[in-house]
Amino acid sequence: MSKSQLQKSIKFSLGIAVITFVLAAIFSVVSSALLGEVIWIAGLLIVFLIVFIGVFFDMLGIAATAADEVPFHAMAAERVSGSKQAIIIVRNADRFASFCNDVIGDISGIVSGTASAIVVLQVANGFGYGDGSTFQIVVSVILTSFIAALTVGGKAIGKYLAIHASTQIIFFVGKMIAFIEDKFKIKILKKD
Repeated sequence: MSKSQLQKSIKFSLGIAVITFVLAAIFSVVSSALLGEVIWIAGLLIVFLIVFIGVFFDMLGIAATAADEVPFHAMAAERVSGSKQAIIIVRNADRFASFCNDVIGDISGIVSGTASAIVVLQVANGFGYGDGSTFQIVVSVILTSFIAALTVGGKAIGKYLAIHASTQIIFFVGKMIAFIEDKFKIKILKKD
């Protein structure tokens, strides 16, 4: 690895760390605020949403590393919307996967754990059982185990889909990014 590649990698890593810190803080505050204002069933749905976000972004990261850029060149030659963005994603698969898997995916895992703890407290308090009761421990074990199984099982399905449908997934993401870039006149992806 050359000195310039090392510097570029360190710069990217530091940038990702800062982005992770900011996003984790935002997700934690928002999820805690939302969970504090809703009944436990709605809180459970919020936890499931957070898990789904983590699984979805994990799938996107894997798809980026599994995709081949060749089909997107043919689409780009025909000026198909999203194809240029898909090429950029595939060419920068390591960075895209790092953002999707490590930043969004891992933050979702951490926040879903915290959020499920809040839901456990809501359930225990709602049924009149205080801190440390056997009921609270049982609910905590069951909910934590269920969230873990949902996360791991969802990621396993996501990985299968990402590997076997990587072109379609990355093209879909490319089209979404192209739509956002056109609609809001912003540049999300940049060429290296």
